[in-house]
Amino acid sequence: MYSTLITAQQLQQDYCTGNWIILDCRFDLADASKGHAEYAKAHIADAQYVHLNEQLAGAITSDSGRHPLPEIAAITRLFSELGIAEKTQVVVYDDCGGAMAARAWWLLQWLGHSNAAVLDGGINAWRTANYPLTSSIPTVAGVHFVRRSSDFASITTGQICSGSYQLVDARAEARFNGQQEPIDPVAGHVSGAINRPFSQNLTADGCFKTTNELQHSWQPLATDTTVHMCGSGVTACHNILAMKHAGFKASKLYVGSWSEWIRDPARSVARIE
Repeated sequence: MYSTLITAQQLQQDYCTGNWIILDCRFDLADASKGHAEYAKAHIADAQYVHLNEQLAGAITSDSGRHPLPEIAAITRLFSELGIAEKTQVVVYDDCGGAMAARAWWLLQWLGHSNAAVLDGGINAWRTANYPLTSSIPTVAGVHFVRRSSDFASITTGQICSGSYQLVDARAEARFNGQQEPIDPVAGHVSGAINRPFSQNLTADGCFKTTNELQHSWQPLATDTTVHMCGSGVTACHNILAMKHAGFKASKLYVGSWSEWIRDPARSVARIE
């Protein structure tokens, strides 16, 4: 079974109807309807679409970030409706190097479903391999998704404020530095955080670097105090995935991330000119 990454060739060769579930996680932060529109045009056969805002995140509150965790009952019900049983192999993909799909992967791992993997290179790698696409919408029988224990964990803003953690921010350097902020109302980063853009996990073709390369780059941050963050707890999952694929244990996720941190103007904001 696959628990971190799966290649297009492996998916094409090993896919087994009934025992595997494929989830299309394409999403554009600037256009919330684009991912589903692209899915409707063409997707990998038997793939079901999941929406970041509506299904892989909970309701936004005055204290939360842009993509809070969904309620346990809601996300387990979703995974049940998608047909994810105890031994189901789940494959998730997007069109941006796993940046969005990693959130679905993390949620599955967080709920104890270890048989979940991100398609390396996403639908772009599938297309490059000349594997077929379809516009047909699959019909999947619902099952009972069971939550199990997991090493994957999240950290709250309160814990960040009262504890001693090394925050690793997955946002692009310009956003981290506070030189530009296209999404959130305040630019900058949490004081003491380290910038490690998720794009550094990838090669030029949008696939993950080798395990040796990932091991080398992540080794200095493979500690018990490492906590991953980003703008809203989505692309931070990409860094967790990269570390896990490189053989390190699962680091914690600060789900609220920058968009929650800045809800309180009293919290520190650092910038690099």
